[in-house]
Amino acid sequence: MPDWLNPLDDGVVISLHVQPRASKNEIVGEVEGALKIRLTSPPVEGAANKLCCEFIAKLCGIPKRDVSIVSGEKSRHKRVMISGMQPEQAQAALNIS
Repeated sequence: MPDWLNPLDDGVVISLHVQPRASKNEIVGEVEGALKIRLTSPPVEGAANKLCCEFIAKLCGIPKRDVSIVSGEKSRHKRVMISGMQPEQAQAALNIS
């Protein structure tokens, strides 16, 4: 299991390194034990946090309400919880082997 993926009883928590103001939303790879993603929105007034949750939900094919930021709301390093998902499902949905 990758370092960025932590299983819980009711879902998983993924560690992210977020780069705001990118040209497109995408997963770049792993950086220092975190999954690096690029997002188009700026890091102001929670815009990047909202897009982060929406992007992860879209990739996983789940409702936005099942994705929430656990820590790091004002940081590039975030921990995001995906409720009701198994580690293997999350890993496959995020296309990381």
